[in-house]
Amino acid sequence: MSFQIDEIRLRQVKMPLVHFFETSFGRTYERDMVLVEVVSDGLSGWGEVTAGENPFYNEEWTESAWMIVRDYVAPRVLRHPLETARDVAPRFKHIRGHKMACGGLEVAVWDLEARRKNIPLHQLIGGGARTEIPSGVSLGIQDTVDDVLRVIEKELAAGYQRIKMKIKPGRDIEDLREVRKRFPHIKLMADANSAYTLQDADRLQALDEFYLMMIEQPLAHDEIIDHVELQARLQTPICLDECIRSAHHAEQAIRLHACGIINIKLGRVGGFSEAIKVHDVCQQHNIPVWCGGMLESGIGRAHNIALASLSNFVLPGDVSASQRYWKRELLTQPIEATPHGTIAVPAGVGFGFDIDFPFLDSITVRQEIVR
Repeated sequence: MSFQIDEIRLRQVKMPLVHFFETSFGRTYERDMVLVEVVSDGLSGWGEVTAGENPFYNEEWTESAWMIVRDYVAPRVLRHPLETARDVAPRFKHIRGHKMACGGLEVAVWDLEARRKNIPLHQLIGGGARTEIPSGVSLGIQDTVDDVLRVIEKELAAGYQRIKMKIKPGRDIEDLREVRKRFPHIKLMADANSAYTLQDADRLQALDEFYLMMIEQPLAHDEIIDHVELQARLQTPICLDECIRSAHHAEQAIRLHACGIINIKLGRVGGFSEAIKVHDVCQQHNIPVWCGGMLESGIGRAHNIALASLSNFVLPGDVSASQRYWKRELLTQPIEATPHGTIAVPAGVGFGFDIDFPFLDSITVRQEIVR
């Protein structure tokens, strides 16, 4: 049965992190996030725009996302008959870029459809290959190597199955060497967030010494060709992140041997419809995938759990417990990791968790309704 979106409610919330998170782009101390609520016949579905506060990861940021959703994305969905949530993404084909803004609304409609059908979101997207997803942690660049070692020890004690370290020139080889000396057998990967160029190939080749699971996005966000050349020089698999914005990009990268692994982020590819296509392309070519994170609140984290329940998400992703990032979560029951480093896939309707509305209202700094 077809349905239509009657109104779209935007909220901007401000949430301080428990600890700063540093990448090659800089440090983040708090998150300004845009939440999207789509309403149909009195029933709501929720999504999260995963853009950062600044246009450093990609061209999007909190302010741009608010305007794009309000002025361009929402009008293309409101009052248009929809058979399924898959009908939403094609309506954005004339919007160049701004995948995270589009994806924030798109995933909300998927959540809405799951609630209309009274089923879990993971079931609607074709997931549920596992009841628990393997969980890893992403560690920002710390002040000192000793801080890195201390944090890793803490996360391993909590049961997490994989450690991802952010790196940049000057905070790479020596840091990783000390980590490997202390923890010789852990699953370890490095994430460069495009901090290097092909001129750094010798430096990146030196990382082969540390038998990493992968080096994530070492070169520029739009540079598939240079990754081909770099991968040919490395024993360590390259994992592409920022480069992959569509299933077509994934096909190109795989065909050219630019990588051995792909990270799928819902916002980066524009929502569930395209994320499922990327997953399927990778599975057809025996390229493993994992679910990356963007310091999401519990709403975005719940969507990531559903995504990571698809069958080819065989590597531990960035979905970890809420308490690692937030003193208080947007959900009435924070997302928690098991002692053996997994996250349970919720069996509830929609994304599977209840929103803590009094707390949500207390951290909301802006609201707007589009009808």
